[in-house]
Amino acid sequence: MLTACTIPTSTPSPLPPTPVPPSPVPPTATFTPPPTPTATATPTATPVPTDTPTATPTGVVSPEGAQYAFVEIAAGLRRPVLLTHAGDERLFILEQHEQIRIVQDGQLLETPFLDVREIVNSNANEQGLLGLAFHPDYAANGQFFVNYTDDNGDTVITRYTVSSDPALADPASAEILLTIPQPFSNHNGGGLVFGPDGLLYIGMGDGGSSGDPQNNGQNPTALLGKMLRLDVNALNAGPEIWALGLRNPWRFSFDRATGDLFIGDVGENKWEEVNYVPAPLESGLNFGWNWFEGSETYGSSTGDPTGLIMPVAEYSHQEGGCSVTGGHVYRGDDLPELRGVYFFGDYCSGIIWSLARNETGEWVRSVLMRSGFSLSSFGEDVDGELYVVDHGGTIYRLTKK
Repeated sequence: MLTACTIPTSTPSPLPPTPVPPSPVPPTATFTPPPTPTATATPTATPVPTDTPTATPTGVVSPEGAQYAFVEIAAGLRRPVLLTHAGDERLFILEQHEQIRIVQDGQLLETPFLDVREIVNSNANEQGLLGLAFHPDYAANGQFFVNYTDDNGDTVITRYTVSSDPALADPASAEILLTIPQPFSNHNGGGLVFGPDGLLYIGMGDGGSSGDPQNNGQNPTALLGKMLRLDVNALNAGPEIWALGLRNPWRFSFDRATGDLFIGDVGENKWEEVNYVPAPLESGLNFGWNWFEGSETYGSSTGDPTGLIMPVAEYSHQEGGCSVTGGHVYRGDDLPELRGVYFFGDYCSGIIWSLARNETGEWVRSVLMRSGFSLSSFGEDVDGELYVVDHGGTIYRLTKK
C-alpha cells in the first residue's frame, strides 16, 4: 500500500505469449455465498451522469498550483485511508485500524458509522480497514461493502447493511462474501469500486514480500496480483479474474462521465505507474508485473511488452517519491477548467500531479502542487469535487485560491 520494497532476490518468470482469459475462483480462496434474499436481486449499473465531458484538456493546469489550494474539511482522524460518498451529501472516511466516520453538514460525527476494531488486523502497516464501496442501489437496499485484513492477515470482503438510523450501520448484518489468504503483510491492495457495469471491482496486490516471489502477478489462477470482479447481486457467484499483472493497485477509480478506468499501481524500487483502460472494459488484460516495473523490464526479465497494458504515466523514485496513490478524474462544477483532468499523487513526497491528453492525444503529466501531505488516498463527493486524504489525520478539498 504505502511503502516500497527492497531489491528482490528472486528471478522473474519468462514472458508468456498472451494474456489469460478471466478465471473462476480457485480452491485457495474461500467464497461464502450470501443467504437467499427475500426478493429477486437484479444487477444495477452505476449511473453515469448526463453531463458531457468538456473539450480535451492539456493536463497543464497551473504552474505548481498557483491558482489552487486545499481547504481543511476534517481533522483529528486516526490514519485515514479513504474518502467516498453514498450517493448523498455526506462524506464517509475510513480510519485504517479503527472505524468508518461520517462528515455531515461540515461536521465530523462523533459516533462512527461502523466500528471494526474487533475484526481487523491492526499490527501491520499495510493492513487494516482498506476499502469501502456503496451499492449502486444503496438508497433502496442499504448495502455497502468493505475490504479489510483480519486477525490472520487475510483479505476479507464483507457485505453490510445500514440500520434504521442512516448514520449507523448494522454490525449484525455482516456477510463474508470472500476470503483470500495473504502470504505476507504487505501489498494487500484494498480498493473496492463499483464499475459502470454494476460489478464490484476488487484490487488485489501480489501477496507481498519483494519482487513477487510466488509469481502471483502472472499466475492465471491466483487471486493475488489481480483486479477481480464480483457480481454481488448473483446467488452463489464467485469472483472473476478480470485482469492480471498488477503489483499493488492501492487506489483505482472510474471516470464518472466516461466509465474509463485509472489504476495507480505501486512500484518496486524504481518506478511508480498509472494505468488507463478506456470504456467499455475488456477482460483478460495483463498489466505486466513482474516482467515490467513501469515500462522498464524488471530484474532479469527479457519480456516483450506486446499485448500488455503499459502505463500512461510513470515517475521514478529519483524524481521524488516512493508509492503512487491513484486518484480521480475531476468532474465537479466548482473548477470547470479542470473537468476531464485526472489527479494522482505520491504518498511519501506529497507531490500531486495532473494527467490528461493534449491536442495530439499524448498523455501529459504536470505538477499541480507539492502538498507536503502523506497522500494515502484521493476522494470525490456526490458532486464530483476532489478531496485528498492525509494519512496524518486530515481531509482536504481542492479549491481556488
